[in-house]
This record gives sequence, C-alpha cells and structure tokens, in this order.
Amino acid sequence: MPTIAPFAGLRYDLNVVGSLSDVIAPPYDVIDPDLQDALYRRHDANVVRVILNRPEAGDGEDAKYERAADFFRTWQANGTLRRDPSPAFYVYNQRFQYDGQTIVRRGFMGRVRLQKFGEGNIYPHEETLPKAKVDRLKLTMACRTNCSQIFGLYPDATNEAQDLLQTAAASLAPIEATDHLGVEHSMWVVTDAAVLAKVSEWMRDKPMFVADGHHRYETACNYRDYLIERDGGIADDHPANFVMTQLVSMNDPGMIVLPTHRLLRGTPQFSSDQIIERLRPMFDCQKIGSGLDAAFPVWQRMESENRQGLMALWAAGDSQWVLCDAASGADEAMRRIAAGQSDRWRSLGVSLLHRLVIDDLLGAVGHPKPTYVHQVDEVIQGLRGEATLSENESDEPFSLAALVMPARVSDVEAISLNRERMPAKSTYFYPKLLSGMVFHTLD
Repeated sequence: MPTIAPFAGLRYDLNVVGSLSDVIAPPYDVIDPDLQDALYRRHDANVVRVILNRPEAGDGEDAKYERAADFFRTWQANGTLRRDPSPAFYVYNQRFQYDGQTIVRRGFMGRVRLQKFGEGNIYPHEETLPKAKVDRLKLTMACRTNCSQIFGLYPDATNEAQDLLQTAAASLAPIEATDHLGVEHSMWVVTDAAVLAKVSEWMRDKPMFVADGHHRYETACNYRDYLIERDGGIADDHPANFVMTQLVSMNDPGMIVLPTHRLLRGTPQFSSDQIIERLRPMFDCQKIGSGLDAAFPVWQRMESENRQGLMALWAAGDSQWVLCDAASGADEAMRRIAAGQSDRWRSLGVSLLHRLVIDDLLGAVGHPKPTYVHQVDEVIQGLRGEATLSENESDEPFSLAALVMPARVSDVEAISLNRERMPAKSTYFYPKLLSGMVFHTLD
C-alpha cells in the first residue's frame, strides 16, 4: 500500500445537529428517489443535499453541484461542520444482523496516497462507467472535498493494525449513528501520535484492493490531475494527492460478501425442459422446485454447498426452478469463449452465468441490463411484479431470474492481482459505509 496517513477531518457538531443518525446517508449510488426524499425531510443538514442534490425546476446543467457546494460552505460557516483539531485515524465499526447472527465489521478511516490503477499496488476489481465519473468529478470540483470514503481491503492475517487501533479507542467515547436499515455505526477519533505512527508504518507496502467506490477513487485521481494541470503542479503533501478510505482487513471476522441475484427482461420465457436441454452437457441440471416460493429452499441448498459453479434459473415458461451445476464441459467452453481471462475469472459464478449460460447457451446476448437484488425475497417480489421500480426502469414482467453465488474475498484478491476486472455486480459488500461520518477536504 502507498502512504496511509491520519488527517484532521471535518465532522458534524452534534451540539448543533442533534443526532448523527439524522444527518448521515448511504452512498449516493444506492439512494433511490423515495429514500432521497426521506433523507431531505429528516434534517436540513442531511449529507444527501451534498452527495445527491435533488434537481429543482429551472436548473441549469450544473446547478445541483453548485447548490451542493453552497450547502457545504454554509454548514462550515455556521458551525454545523467543524474541523477536528488534530490528525486522526477514525476507527469505524458496523454492527448488523445477518442470517440470525449479530456481526461486527471493524475498520478505520485514513487518507491513502493516490496511484492510478495499474501503476502501483492499489487494485480495482470492477469496471467503471464514464458517466458516473463525470458526475462525481463535478461534485468534487464544486465542494473540493471527499464527501464519501473509498472502501479498501488489505491483507492482515492476525488483524494486528485494527487490534492496535481498537485498543487505543477503548478509552474513548464512541460517536454513534443508526441507518435506515437498522445497521449501527460507531466511530472513535484516535489521535495518539505513537499509535498513528505505528499503524502507518505497519500498513506501508501492503496492497489495497478497492471493494467499493471505484468511481470515487478514479474521480480522486482525475481531480488531482486537474489541479496539477491547472496550477502547474501541487505540493507532495497536498490533500488532493490522497483519498479518504475506510480500510478493513481481509481477515476481519465481520467481512461478508452478499450475493447479487439477477432479474432479466427481454429474454424468451424458457420452460424448464428447454433450459435443461440447452445447458447440457455443460451443466448437470435438475428441476428442483415448482412455484416462486421454492426459491428459499433452493438458495439454502446452494449456500450449504457453497460452490461457484452452482446456480439456479427460474423457468417462466412453466414456473419451475432449475438447479444447474457446472460440469467439465463448462470449463472447456469458458476457455474457448473467454480465452483472454484467467482460470479464476472463468470459474466465477457470475462469469459462468453471463458469458456461458445467458449469452451463449440461452442465446440471449444483448438482453437489457438486469435488475440486481440481494435477497431471495426480493427475487420473488420482482417476479410477482411487486417490487418498487427504480427510475427509468421498465414495468415489463421479468422473463428470467438467476440465483448466483457471491464472489469471495479471496476471488477479489486473486483476480485483482492478475490485473483483471470482475463482471458487473460480482460483489456486494454489506453493510454499506455511511457518508457524513467525516469529510476530507482537498484545499
């Protein structure tokens, strides 16, 4: 990892805003219009007004970014946001429920020196889209701040760095918030110079794998390059040479990756017999359940077997679930149709699903972008037509659904080190990090 350093963040003054829960928000890209409206109503200083400002009548092209910057400047001027007096690492833990258990994911926020992807030991694992980077760059240029953190993973078999910070935080009062999903977020501001120096040194030379925030990371690089071109260079310690990052050990007990199931429109409404016929001999297939609710035991079986080559397809033609298990023929076919990718990439469940099953064997290449969901009940709601549609989403019924295993943290590491990018929506790191816990200004 390149240099990781503490910084003096900008934070909400709780004496002014009251509850931190009222002013935080999830990342901009998971906020739908209904949640955006709810966050606007929750507090006049909710961070959504900055990270996802709502368009207003008569707006010019960039009015929402200018309005976001106005909010941000006003909150600093009136004391809603205040600068911490000393550099710190911000220990940031999340407590949540999953599969009947209480889980705590531990991490800490610092600022990481930027490297362009492919030029150092910071690795992406997903592709980015130009439109999203243009949007985030306009916001960064308007506010001159990292308003949301990158989510980075690093190897630490014994969790030494995090344990050191947790020990230093034990005597400090936590800053707490609860998000709209009931996840509890706790943060401690660690300023002990000896602890900061030890953690910074221990982290030096370690690789970092971007788990979430790829667009924001590349935007930070683009903003730095913009300043260099505009000003003819910037100082080595300029804040724009860094990006605010939440760092989590790949071995933290709270690290889980959720599946991202697929709902598709624009494909034929296959029967279960048609699916089985088309997938043989690449997959061993069996009808495993009739009716939508059979998705629950199907998924339980998939989770218990926990193999990337296992997927389940919903046959809309006869309302059957088909369990599909990749056979040796699938490996051979993937080597043919994805010859430029590594064995690890070709073995991913999402790679098999899209490149081999949907595009090749089912002949549905060019289908509209899938709808992505993470819970089995969301799959069922979507197939029943009960799901809330996102902006610009068609109300046409879904013609195909797929339950697919999530990629593992070890997959992220191996594929990233091979300088490859996973297919879209291969990972969903839960829970999401909150925006508004702390800001890293770039002036």
